Amino acid sequence: VQLVESGGGSVQAGGSLALSCAASGFTGSSYCMGWFRQAPGKEREGVAIITRGGGTIYVDSVKGRFTISQDRAKNILHLQMNTLKPEDTAMYFCAATARYCWAIPSMLRPSNFGFWGQGTQVTVAS
Repeated sequence: VQLVESGGGSVQAGGSLALSCAASGFTGSSYCMGWFRQAPGKEREGVAIITRGGGTIYVDSVKGRFTISQDRAKNILHLQMNTLKPEDTAMYFCAATARYCWAIPSMLRPSNFGFWGQGTQVTVAS
């Protein structure tokens, strides 16, 4: 299983970025996948997940601003981030698990996921 993120960068507050995660070694649609982030000095937190059935759930702080989606034909996970805020600054990670998952808040815990990418940095300037 390999996950490779791309699309990070620097942007002004209010701007947008689109992250992608190319998955290989497994079929993404058979896994539960998600995006997580970790800011310096803080614990890793779940941002959004998408279930095998296409259900989604987001952490409250990004609801209405971020959208997770999956291109099953290309095995790519996306995260569209709009109206970015300085507090969104973090390293963003793509993750996957073969476990069944539900679109419920407890699934946003990093401990639910066993496969991780290397991360891509997102910096939002005020």
